[in-house]
Amino acid sequence: IVNPNTGEEHYPPQNGNWRFNKETIDQLLENDEIFFGEDGKGRPKLKRFLANVKDGITYTTIWDFVPFNTQGSSEMTELLGNIAVFDNPKPSGLIKELCKLGSDKDSLILDFFSGSATTAHAVMQLNAEDQGKRRFIMIQLPEATDENSEAYKAGYKNICEIGKERIRRAGAKIKEEAGLLANDMDTGFRVFKLDSSNLKQWDDSYVDEDHQGTVFDRMASMFEPAKPGRTDKDILFEIYLKYGIELTEPFAKLDVDGKTFYAVGENGYLFICLDKDITVEVVEQAVTYTPGTMIFARDSFADSNAITNTVQVLEKHEIEFRWI
Repeated sequence: IVNPNTGEEHYPPQNGNWRFNKETIDQLLENDEIFFGEDGKGRPKLKRFLANVKDGITYTTIWDFVPFNTQGSSEMTELLGNIAVFDNPKPSGLIKELCKLGSDKDSLILDFFSGSATTAHAVMQLNAEDQGKRRFIMIQLPEATDENSEAYKAGYKNICEIGKERIRRAGAKIKEEAGLLANDMDTGFRVFKLDSSNLKQWDDSYVDEDHQGTVFDRMASMFEPAKPGRTDKDILFEIYLKYGIELTEPFAKLDVDGKTFYAVGENGYLFICLDKDITVEVVEQAVTYTPGTMIFARDSFADSNAITNTVQVLEKHEIEFRWI
């Protein structure tokens, strides 16, 4: 390839060849689509235009300009204070560049070894810069911090606690710096811990030690589906998983004639009731919200008549009925 500026001849690398034939190269030279460096005297490189590539930037290499690891430590100090709570955290700028290369604006980004949650920080920062809607899943074992470490002394008893606090503070900082754009920015997140099922009938290994006596005790256990110590919110999110609902789906807590219902989704397409002593009158009020499906706990209803009448009311309004 002959540099039209200097007349210098360039040959392919040893044992290599040019990507295009001579006719294409001549056309590219004529269109000024071959770059010979800032001073016009370097080796030829093909120009790439954003209009012709994937949304974002296509790099030949990112390693020449990404932040050094020392910046990762500086970020943690800025967010969490002048204490060394995490050893050798990655710089969020590095992960941000990788996200540019490997994701679209609506991608779901997963980090199986999230550590200090650098990836979550990077995703939120990139969304702030290009108005993306990327989401993230961070997975981390609750590895305990050393009792003599600065992290432990600062109140972080395991690595997960460090990551959660970083996401909170990084999100707040990003929104603060975003100004007016912060109104459309979502830096919220939910935290889940792996556990056995909250419901007895969904856990084949569960033995109810409190109801192993009389027949009456065993029958009582059948109508108390939740394990002791489990909350309504625990059960709510397990229903999400069982019915294929995304864990990011919003819900609203509603009071219907003194009984609690959870309306899932922005339009409340799913109603979940885990309250007790539900009557058909309560159900008739709940259906005025026009949900598509209603889920009740087995011990929700006041009596068998309430169940029978509820089924009839829901069938009349073409609302799907399920219970757990």
